[in-house]
Parts: sequence; structure tokens; C-alpha cells
Amino acid sequence: MAADGGGGQEDLSAQLAVLREQNAVLLERIATLEGVVAALRAQLERDSSNSGKPPSSDSPFVKKPAAKRSMRTRTGKPQGKQPGAAGTALRLVDDPDVTLMHPPAACGGCGRDLAEAEVFAEQRRQVVDIPRVPPRPVVTEHRVQSKACPGCGSVTEAEVPGIAAGRVQYGPGLKARAAWLTCAHFLPVRRARLTLNALLGFRVSDGLVAAMRAKAARLLEEQFLPHVRALIATAPVAHADETTARAAGSLRYLHVACTEHLTAMHVGDRSAETIDAGMVWTGFAGVLVRDGYAGYQHLTEIEHAWCGIHLVRDLRSVSDPDPVGQSWAAMMVRTLLMANRLAHTARDHGRQELTADEHGQILSWYHGAIAQGRMQNETGRDPLHDAARTLIRRFERHQGMILRFTVNLQVPFTNNTAELPARSVKVQQRTSGGCWRTLQGLIDFAIVQSYLSTATKWGLDTLDVLERLFTTGPWLPHAINPDTA
Repeated sequence: MAADGGGGQEDLSAQLAVLREQNAVLLERIATLEGVVAALRAQLERDSSNSGKPPSSDSPFVKKPAAKRSMRTRTGKPQGKQPGAAGTALRLVDDPDVTLMHPPAACGGCGRDLAEAEVFAEQRRQVVDIPRVPPRPVVTEHRVQSKACPGCGSVTEAEVPGIAAGRVQYGPGLKARAAWLTCAHFLPVRRARLTLNALLGFRVSDGLVAAMRAKAARLLEEQFLPHVRALIATAPVAHADETTARAAGSLRYLHVACTEHLTAMHVGDRSAETIDAGMVWTGFAGVLVRDGYAGYQHLTEIEHAWCGIHLVRDLRSVSDPDPVGQSWAAMMVRTLLMANRLAHTARDHGRQELTADEHGQILSWYHGAIAQGRMQNETGRDPLHDAARTLIRRFERHQGMILRFTVNLQVPFTNNTAELPARSVKVQQRTSGGCWRTLQGLIDFAIVQSYLSTATKWGLDTLDVLERLFTTGPWLPHAINPDTA
């Protein structure tokens, strides 16, 4: 009996050991599956707030929770026109083009005819409208004369104006508007042609509209682009971005190099060779603000700054699926936004740098978030934990790039300066059925957009600079910003 009892106890202990081992395996598997579920949930919940997806891809039927909406804070100002702001209401003009009189025909009391009655009072009311489309375009004939010298007998012909180089041609006004509609307002060629015909009374072809965009690009690539690229290369801070575009059935990339007042774009793939082909960064000596794309890593002679908004989206992609288990990511978001507020405050007060205490506070929060992230991701082999560890390593290795905006207050927190002009290619692509028919069409669009974006940043009218382009040549900025003498 004693032996049997001892054997039973041993069997029970062995069974408990097996159960404990199985339980440990199951717990580990449960943790792994929870991580997989969190990763899948994160993939389903990807939107513009936690990934690189554009806001236009967000569902219009789902309202984002407050934590995932724009990071902009309310100013406290009421909506609409602010008190004291200049108004834009229509006002009466002193010299109307047409004046119509509306006298009363008969007395409203007794019905007597008022044709000869004296005017008692008069109200002025004006209607502002567009002029009628002329029956045909305005044609200007240039008669180039030749004269014989009475002294020597030589015959001299007058110099032909540049806008009348051919026998019959369209003028700079029409050429500018054709390029303006396709490149500044993103209309497809056919719709631009219909707009010209309806509003201006012209009868032009689709081919002419496309040709004017190409003509504008040829005029700009000889003088404007090299000039702007050289100016960007001298800037203390510049921005780079790239976005996809479909042309001729293939995926291409539009590259943007810009400053607050200059823009230069070119088309190619995502290689380092294409980035260098933009002819800006190889001679650049300032700070390059960019996203995390590795194609810029070969530019080792310049300082780099990582866009803070890209980092915030990456952090939210980790914290949103597991707010408790990845709380370090939310802490790092708060750190970056706090650092941005300190930098803005310093600039608003005319300071050139942050104080030592402000730097210390930022670094304390920064390193604290990393330490917490290491503890929260020591175990777990699921996709979410793997993504978190990758993100933690990024913040450890690239602290200098990430916090560049706190060391050099000329460096902004975001890369919006480059992302805004890059969006133009997406707008044009959507209005044109999702792609460019030819690669050359995309290249021409990028060149003309460089010109229009730069002119807009300088406060110039895009139609005016296009008319100047087709009349006397491109407008050229004289410096990296308008305030430079």
C-alpha cells in the first residue's frame, strides 16, 4: 500500500509538471496570437493619422475619435470672418460700363402716366458679370516693312517681334491660359480645351493645349530650372519629398526639392541616382528635412532632419492597436509635440535656441520613452512587437536627425513644405483618369509646376508669370526669399 501510494504521488507530480509545461506553452501562444490580432487590427485601422495614406483615402462614413484627429489645437477664435479683418464685399463703381434707367410707368396711387413727371429720388444698383464671349478672337496684324536707304541703296527689313515669328500664330495670352488650365488648375487637356472655347470664344484643338504645356516646359528647363536649383543648393534649410505617379502604364516617382520660397521637381525612379539627377543635393550644404526614405542616406556630407509628423504617424500605428502594452509610443508622441511647442515659443520670442533646461526636459522624456519601450517589448514575437522594436531602434540610432529641430530653430518640425507641392501630381492624376498618357506629359507637368509653385510662394499671379513666359521669357527669383536684397 505504501509503495502504491508513493507511485501515485509520483504520477500526480509528473502530470502536474506536464500540465504546467503545457500551460506555459499555451500562455506563450496566447500572447503571440494576441499580438497577431493587434497587428491585424492595426492593419485594418490604418488611415491618414497613423500611416502614410492620404486623407482622401479615409472613409467618409467613419468619424475619427478625438485622439486620432488633427493635432492642430483650437485658437479660441470664432468661426468665419474675424473682427477687424478687411472685407471683400462688392462695392459700387463710379464708371459702370452700361447704365439702364428704370422709371415707374404709372402712379401707384391714381394710375396717372408718369412719363413727364420729375424724378423724386434714384437708387443705384449694379450687377457685376462676365463680358460676352466675342464672336471671334482679336487678331493683331504685324506688317514688317522694308526700306531702301536713299544714300547707299541698301534694303533693311524691320525686326520681327518675337510673338509674331511665324506667318500666323496664337498670342501669349492664349498660350498662357492653355498651360494655366492644365498645370495650375489641373484640368485634363480635353476639358481645358472646352473651357477655352466656352469662355474665350476660341476654337482650338486638344493638340494645341497639350503643345502649350510642352512649350512652357521647354522654355523653363533651359533657364528657370537651373537657376532655381542653384538657389535651393545655397539655402540653410531645404526639403525633399517623393510621391508616385502613373505614366505610360508604369509607376514613376515625382521628386520635390524646395524651400519656403522655391520649388524644383523632376521625374524618375526612387534610386539615389535619380535623386542626384535633380542637381540640388550633391552641392547642398545646409540641413535637409525629409521623411525616412533610405534613398537619401548616401548624402553623408549634409545634415538631415526627420519629419516629425511622419514619426508621429508611425508611433500611432503602434500605440493605437495596443494603447496599454505600447504606452511608450504615446509618451514619445507627447515628447515630440512638447518639443515642437517649445521650439515655436522660442521663435515667437525671437530666441535663437532653446535653453539648457528645455533641452534637458526633452531628452529626459525622450530617453524615458525609449526605456519604457524596451521593457514593454522584451518579449513577444508577433508583428506588432516586431514593429515596435524596429521603431525603438530608429529613435535610438537617429536621435540627432529626429531632434534636429530642437537644436537648430531654423529647421521646422514637419516636412509640409515639400509635401504640399508634391500633392499637385495627385490632384492632376485624379482629374485625368488616374494616369498620364505619356511619360513626357508627366515630365512637362513637373517642370511647369516648379515654376507656378515658386511664383505662388513669392505672391505672384500664376497667369501673369505664364504670360510673361510666352512673351519675354521666364520670371526668375533673384534670391532664396523675397526679403533678400
